[in-house]
Amino acid sequence: MPDRALVLTAGLGDRLRPLSLTRAKASVPLAGIPLVCRILAWLREQGVAEVVLNLHHRPSTITGAVGNGAHLGLHVRYSWEPTLLGSAGGPRHALELLDADRFFIVNGDTLTDVDLRQLAARHEQAGAGVSLALVQNPAPERYGGVRVDDDGWVSGFTAPGADARALHFIGVQVVEASVFADLSDGRPADSIGGIYRTLLTRTPRCVAGVRCDARFLDVGTPGDYLRSVLDLAPDADAGMSIGARSRVDPRARLIRTVIWDDVHVGPDAMLTNCVVADGARIPAGARFVAQAIAPAAGDEPAAGESLVGELLVAPLDPGPGVSPVPAHGDRA
Repeated sequence: MPDRALVLTAGLGDRLRPLSLTRAKASVPLAGIPLVCRILAWLREQGVAEVVLNLHHRPSTITGAVGNGAHLGLHVRYSWEPTLLGSAGGPRHALELLDADRFFIVNGDTLTDVDLRQLAARHEQAGAGVSLALVQNPAPERYGGVRVDDDGWVSGFTAPGADARALHFIGVQVVEASVFADLSDGRPADSIGGIYRTLLTRTPRCVAGVRCDARFLDVGTPGDYLRSVLDLAPDADAGMSIGARSRVDPRARLIRTVIWDDVHVGPDAMLTNCVVADGARIPAGARFVAQAIAPAAGDEPAAGESLVGELLVAPLDPGPGVSPVPAHGDRA
Protein backbone atom coordinates (compact mmCIF):
# COMPACT_ATOMS: atom_id res chain seq x y z
CA MET A 1 0.00 0.00 0.00
CA PRO A 2 1.70 3.24 -1.10
CA ASP A 3 1.66 5.91 1.60
CA ARG A 4 2.15 8.83 -0.79
CA ALA A 5 -0.17 10.61 -3.19
CA LEU A 6 -0.15 13.45 -5.68
CA VAL A 7 -3.37 15.47 -5.85
CA LEU A 8 -3.75 17.37 -9.11
CA THR A 9 -4.87 20.87 -8.12
CA ALA A 10 -3.09 23.07 -10.67
CA GLY A 11 -5.80 23.33 -13.34
CA LEU A 12 -7.29 26.61 -14.54
CA GLY A 13 -10.87 25.45 -13.97
CA ASP A 14 -12.10 26.83 -17.29
CA ARG A 15 -15.27 24.72 -17.19
CA LEU A 16 -16.07 26.12 -13.74
CA ARG A 17 -16.03 29.75 -14.89
CA PRO A 18 -16.89 32.31 -13.73
CA LEU A 19 -16.55 30.76 -10.24
CA SER A 20 -12.93 29.79 -10.89
CA LEU A 21 -11.97 33.44 -11.38
CA THR A 22 -11.87 33.76 -7.60
CA ARG A 23 -10.68 30.30 -6.48
CA ALA A 24 -8.80 27.27 -7.68
CA LYS A 25 -11.28 24.52 -8.44
CA ALA A 26 -9.92 22.31 -5.67
CA SER A 27 -10.63 24.95 -3.03
CA VAL A 28 -14.37 25.37 -3.69
CA PRO A 29 -16.41 24.81 -0.51
CA LEU A 30 -18.54 21.68 -0.28
CA ALA A 31 -21.00 22.11 2.58
CA GLY A 32 -18.55 24.54 4.15
CA ILE A 33 -15.40 22.42 3.72
CA PRO A 34 -12.95 23.02 0.84
CA LEU A 35 -13.01 20.17 -1.65
CA VAL A 36 -9.26 19.65 -1.33
CA CYS A 37 -9.61 19.21 2.46
CA ARG A 38 -12.27 16.56 1.93
CA ILE A 39 -9.96 14.75 -0.50
CA LEU A 40 -7.05 14.93 1.93
CA ALA A 41 -9.16 13.66 4.85
CA TRP A 42 -10.21 10.68 2.72
CA LEU A 43 -6.58 9.97 1.80
CA ARG A 44 -5.57 10.05 5.47
CA GLU A 45 -8.37 7.63 6.40
CA GLN A 46 -7.13 5.28 3.65
CA GLY A 47 -3.61 5.19 5.09
CA VAL A 48 -1.82 7.85 3.03
CA ALA A 49 0.62 9.90 5.13
CA GLU A 50 2.43 12.20 2.65
CA VAL A 51 0.78 14.23 -0.08
CA VAL A 52 2.04 16.57 -2.78
CA LEU A 53 -0.30 19.15 -4.33
CA ASN A 54 0.65 20.76 -7.61
CA LEU A 55 -0.12 24.48 -7.91
CA HIS A 56 -0.63 27.00 -10.69
CA HIS A 57 -3.98 28.83 -10.71
CA ARG A 58 -4.98 30.84 -7.61
CA PRO A 59 -2.48 28.90 -5.44
CA SER A 60 -3.14 30.87 -2.25
CA THR A 61 -6.74 29.60 -2.14
CA ILE A 62 -5.33 26.08 -1.77
CA THR A 63 -2.33 26.76 0.47
CA GLY A 64 -4.48 28.93 2.74
CA ALA A 65 -6.86 26.03 3.35
CA VAL A 66 -4.28 23.23 3.57
CA GLY A 67 -1.06 24.73 4.92
CA ASN A 68 1.41 21.97 5.77
CA GLY A 69 -1.44 19.51 6.32
CA ALA A 70 -0.77 19.04 10.04
CA HIS A 71 -4.36 19.91 11.01
CA LEU A 72 -5.49 17.16 8.62
CA GLY A 73 -3.07 14.59 10.00
CA LEU A 74 -0.86 14.67 6.90
CA HIS A 75 2.48 15.98 5.71
CA VAL A 76 1.74 18.16 2.67
CA ARG A 77 4.20 19.72 0.25
CA TYR A 78 3.68 21.68 -2.95
CA SER A 79 4.94 21.32 -6.51
CA TRP A 80 4.86 24.75 -8.19
CA GLU A 81 4.17 24.86 -11.94
CA PRO A 82 4.98 28.28 -13.48
CA THR A 83 3.63 26.78 -16.70
CA LEU A 84 0.68 24.43 -16.46
CA LEU A 85 2.17 20.99 -17.12
CA GLY A 86 -0.86 18.74 -17.55
CA SER A 87 -1.89 15.39 -16.12
CA ALA A 88 1.42 13.68 -17.00
CA GLY A 89 3.83 16.62 -16.94
CA GLY A 90 2.60 17.51 -13.44
CA PRO A 91 3.46 14.09 -11.99
CA ARG A 92 6.84 14.15 -13.77
CA HIS A 93 7.63 17.52 -12.18
CA ALA A 94 6.61 16.25 -8.73
CA LEU A 95 8.66 13.03 -8.77
CA GLU A 96 11.48 14.42 -6.67
CA LEU A 97 9.09 15.62 -3.96
CA LEU A 98 7.17 12.35 -3.97
CA ASP A 99 10.41 10.34 -3.70
CA ALA A 100 8.62 7.01 -4.18
CA ASP A 101 8.63 4.22 -6.74
CA ARG A 102 4.84 3.89 -6.51
CA PHE A 103 2.18 6.41 -5.51
CA PHE A 104 -1.45 7.40 -5.98
CA ILE A 105 -2.60 10.20 -8.29
CA VAL A 106 -5.95 11.78 -7.42
CA ASN A 107 -7.81 14.41 -9.43
CA GLY A 108 -8.50 17.57 -7.44
CA ASP A 109 -11.97 18.17 -8.90
CA THR A 110 -13.75 14.97 -7.87
CA LEU A 111 -14.82 13.37 -4.63
CA THR A 112 -14.98 9.61 -4.26
CA ASP A 113 -14.70 6.81 -1.72
CA VAL A 114 -12.59 4.35 -3.72
CA ASP A 115 -10.93 1.66 -1.58
CA LEU A 116 -7.25 2.50 -2.14
CA ARG A 117 -6.01 -0.71 -0.52
CA GLN A 118 -8.03 -2.76 -2.97
CA LEU A 119 -6.81 -0.65 -5.88
CA ALA A 120 -3.17 -1.03 -4.76
CA ALA A 121 -3.56 -4.79 -4.26
CA ARG A 122 -4.97 -5.25 -7.78
CA HIS A 123 -2.15 -3.11 -9.16
CA GLU A 124 0.46 -5.23 -7.37
CA GLN A 125 -1.17 -8.48 -8.45
CA ALA A 126 -1.34 -7.43 -12.10
CA GLY A 127 2.19 -6.04 -12.19
CA ALA A 128 0.82 -2.97 -13.98
CA GLY A 129 2.51 0.35 -14.62
CA VAL A 130 -0.78 2.20 -14.11
CA SER A 131 -4.07 1.07 -12.57
CA LEU A 132 -7.18 3.20 -13.08
CA ALA A 133 -10.25 3.12 -10.81
CA LEU A 134 -13.29 2.68 -13.05
CA VAL A 135 -17.06 2.68 -12.63
CA GLN A 136 -20.00 2.26 -14.95
CA ASN A 137 -20.17 5.42 -17.04
CA PRO A 138 -22.96 7.59 -15.54
CA ALA A 139 -23.25 9.79 -18.64
CA PRO A 140 -21.60 8.26 -21.75
CA GLU A 141 -22.72 11.16 -23.93
CA ARG A 142 -20.79 13.54 -21.68
CA TYR A 143 -17.79 11.63 -20.34
CA GLY A 144 -15.12 9.85 -22.34
CA GLY A 145 -14.72 6.15 -21.66
CA VAL A 146 -12.15 3.46 -20.97
CA ARG A 147 -12.32 0.12 -22.77
CA VAL A 148 -11.19 -2.88 -20.71
CA ASP A 149 -10.70 -6.43 -21.96
CA ASP A 150 -11.85 -9.58 -20.18
CA ASP A 151 -8.55 -9.86 -18.32
CA GLY A 152 -8.81 -6.36 -16.84
CA TRP A 153 -6.31 -4.61 -19.11
CA VAL A 154 -7.17 -1.26 -20.67
CA SER A 155 -7.41 -1.62 -24.44
CA GLY A 156 -8.29 1.94 -25.40
CA PHE A 157 -9.86 5.29 -24.59
CA THR A 158 -13.01 6.66 -26.21
CA ALA A 159 -14.47 10.11 -26.79
CA PRO A 160 -17.79 11.15 -25.19
CA GLY A 161 -20.69 9.47 -26.94
CA ALA A 162 -18.49 7.00 -28.82
CA ASP A 163 -19.11 3.85 -26.75
CA ALA A 164 -21.83 3.59 -24.11
CA ARG A 165 -20.30 0.34 -22.82
CA ALA A 166 -16.94 1.91 -22.00
CA LEU A 167 -16.24 2.49 -18.31
CA HIS A 168 -15.67 5.82 -16.59
CA PHE A 169 -12.37 6.81 -14.96
CA ILE A 170 -13.16 8.55 -11.67
CA GLY A 171 -9.84 10.32 -11.19
CA VAL A 172 -8.02 7.91 -8.86
CA GLN A 173 -5.06 5.79 -9.97
CA VAL A 174 -1.96 4.09 -8.64
CA VAL A 175 1.16 4.42 -10.78
CA GLU A 176 4.79 3.44 -11.02
CA ALA A 177 7.11 6.46 -11.02
CA SER A 178 8.97 4.89 -13.96
CA VAL A 179 5.96 5.61 -16.21
CA PHE A 180 6.76 9.34 -15.99
CA ALA A 181 10.53 9.25 -15.49
CA ASP A 182 11.46 9.49 -19.19
CA LEU A 183 9.39 12.64 -19.77
CA SER A 184 11.24 15.95 -19.99
CA ASP A 185 10.74 17.88 -16.77
CA GLY A 186 8.94 21.18 -17.24
CA ARG A 187 7.26 20.23 -20.53
CA PRO A 188 3.46 19.83 -20.67
CA ALA A 189 2.16 16.30 -21.27
CA ASP A 190 -1.14 14.49 -20.78
CA SER A 191 -1.73 11.03 -19.35
CA ILE A 192 -5.00 9.66 -20.74
CA GLY A 193 -5.00 10.60 -24.39
CA GLY A 194 -1.25 11.17 -24.19
CA ILE A 195 1.44 8.96 -22.70
CA TYR A 196 -1.04 6.26 -21.60
CA ARG A 197 -2.22 5.87 -25.19
CA THR A 198 1.42 5.46 -26.20
CA LEU A 199 1.90 2.87 -23.45
CA LEU A 200 -0.99 0.82 -24.84
CA THR A 201 0.77 0.75 -28.21
CA ARG A 202 4.20 -0.18 -26.87
CA THR A 203 3.21 -2.40 -23.94
CA PRO A 204 -0.43 -3.51 -24.24
CA ARG A 205 -0.53 -5.09 -20.75
CA CYS A 206 0.69 -2.08 -18.83
CA VAL A 207 -2.43 -0.05 -17.99
CA ALA A 208 -4.95 -1.95 -15.85
CA GLY A 209 -8.57 -1.10 -15.21
CA VAL A 210 -9.97 -1.82 -11.76
CA ARG A 211 -13.75 -1.90 -11.70
CA CYS A 212 -15.44 -0.75 -8.51
CA ASP A 213 -18.76 0.60 -7.27
CA ALA A 214 -17.34 3.71 -5.63
CA ARG A 215 -19.31 6.89 -5.14
CA PHE A 216 -18.36 9.70 -7.48
CA LEU A 217 -19.11 13.42 -7.19
CA ASP A 218 -17.91 15.73 -9.95
CA VAL A 219 -17.23 19.45 -9.50
CA GLY A 220 -16.19 20.15 -13.07
CA THR A 221 -18.84 22.74 -13.94
CA PRO A 222 -20.98 25.12 -11.86
CA GLY A 223 -23.93 22.77 -12.34
CA ASP A 224 -21.86 19.79 -11.23
CA TYR A 225 -20.72 21.76 -8.22
CA LEU A 226 -24.22 22.71 -7.07
CA ARG A 227 -25.47 19.15 -7.60
CA SER A 228 -22.59 17.86 -5.47
CA VAL A 229 -23.45 20.29 -2.68
CA LEU A 230 -27.10 19.21 -2.89
CA ASP A 231 -25.97 15.60 -2.70
CA LEU A 232 -23.99 16.30 0.47
CA ALA A 233 -26.82 18.36 1.99
CA PRO A 234 -29.99 17.00 0.34
CA ASP A 235 -32.44 18.44 2.87
CA ALA A 236 -31.15 22.00 2.67
CA ASP A 237 -33.50 24.45 1.00
CA ALA A 238 -32.32 27.96 1.75
CA GLY A 239 -28.87 29.33 2.31
CA MET A 240 -27.21 25.92 2.29
CA SER A 241 -23.83 27.47 2.85
CA ILE A 242 -22.98 31.07 3.64
CA GLY A 243 -19.27 31.81 3.70
CA ALA A 244 -17.10 33.86 5.99
CA ARG A 245 -17.81 37.59 6.26
CA SER A 246 -20.79 37.32 3.91
CA ARG A 247 -23.92 39.36 4.63
CA VAL A 248 -27.40 38.44 3.47
CA ASP A 249 -30.07 41.05 4.05
CA PRO A 250 -32.94 39.61 6.12
CA ARG A 251 -35.37 40.60 3.35
CA ALA A 252 -33.45 38.60 0.73
CA ARG A 253 -34.43 35.01 -0.07
CA LEU A 254 -32.04 32.18 -0.93
CA ILE A 255 -33.31 28.83 -2.22
CA ARG A 256 -30.79 26.02 -2.77
CA THR A 257 -28.09 28.64 -3.18
CA VAL A 258 -24.45 28.58 -2.10
CA ILE A 259 -22.79 31.80 -0.97
CA TRP A 260 -18.99 31.92 -0.78
CA ASP A 261 -16.89 34.39 1.25
CA ASP A 262 -17.21 38.20 1.40
CA VAL A 263 -20.50 38.27 -0.51
CA HIS A 264 -23.21 40.88 0.05
CA VAL A 265 -26.82 40.13 -0.90
CA GLY A 266 -29.06 43.18 -0.91
CA PRO A 267 -32.66 43.56 0.29
CA ASP A 268 -35.45 41.84 -1.66
CA ALA A 269 -32.95 39.92 -3.80
CA MET A 270 -34.01 36.38 -4.67
CA LEU A 271 -31.59 33.65 -5.73
CA THR A 272 -32.74 30.15 -6.63
CA ASN A 273 -30.33 27.31 -7.46
CA CYS A 274 -27.39 29.70 -7.68
CA VAL A 275 -23.72 29.77 -6.71
CA VAL A 276 -22.24 33.15 -5.75
CA ALA A 277 -18.44 33.42 -5.75
CA ASP A 278 -16.19 35.36 -3.36
CA GLY A 279 -16.66 39.11 -3.24
CA ALA A 280 -19.82 39.36 -5.34
CA ARG A 281 -22.35 42.11 -4.59
CA ILE A 282 -25.95 41.17 -5.39
CA PRO A 283 -27.96 44.38 -5.72
CA ALA A 284 -31.30 45.01 -4.06
CA GLY A 285 -34.24 43.45 -5.88
CA ALA A 286 -32.11 41.25 -8.16
CA ARG A 287 -33.58 37.95 -9.37
CA PHE A 288 -31.32 35.09 -10.45
CA VAL A 289 -32.32 31.51 -11.25
CA ALA A 290 -29.82 28.67 -11.91
CA GLN A 291 -26.83 30.95 -12.35
CA ALA A 292 -23.15 31.02 -11.44
CA ILE A 293 -22.28 34.55 -10.32
CA ALA A 294 -18.88 36.16 -9.74
CA PRO A 295 -17.57 39.73 -9.49
CA ALA A 296 -16.39 40.95 -12.88
CA ALA A 297 -13.36 42.74 -11.43
CA GLY A 298 -12.26 43.79 -14.89
CA ASP A 299 -12.57 40.33 -16.49
CA GLU A 300 -14.30 40.18 -19.85
CA PRO A 301 -17.14 37.67 -20.32
CA ALA A 302 -16.08 34.36 -21.83
CA ALA A 303 -18.30 32.33 -24.15
CA GLY A 304 -21.65 31.69 -22.47
CA GLU A 305 -21.16 34.40 -19.87
CA SER A 306 -22.79 37.80 -19.65
CA LEU A 307 -21.98 41.00 -17.83
CA VAL A 308 -24.80 42.13 -15.51
CA GLY A 309 -23.79 45.35 -13.84
CA GLU A 310 -20.54 44.51 -12.02
CA LEU A 311 -21.18 40.77 -12.12
CA LEU A 312 -20.16 38.00 -14.50
CA VAL A 313 -23.05 35.57 -14.82
CA ALA A 314 -23.30 32.17 -16.53
CA PRO A 315 -26.19 29.68 -16.62
CA LEU A 316 -25.80 26.45 -14.70
CA ASP A 317 -26.13 23.43 -16.95
CA PRO A 318 -29.50 21.84 -16.10
CA GLY A 319 -29.44 18.53 -14.31
CA PRO A 320 -30.95 16.65 -11.37
CA GLY A 321 -31.73 19.04 -8.54
CA VAL A 322 -31.00 22.16 -10.59
CA SER A 323 -33.76 24.12 -12.25
CA PRO A 324 -33.32 24.84 -15.97
CA VAL A 325 -32.44 28.39 -16.97
CA PRO A 326 -35.46 30.42 -18.07
CA ALA A 327 -35.54 31.46 -21.70
CA HIS A 328 -34.36 34.98 -22.48
CA GLY A 329 -32.03 36.14 -19.82
CA ASP A 330 -30.60 35.39 -16.47
CA ARG A 331 -32.16 38.17 -14.48
CA ALA A 332 -35.82 39.03 -14.03
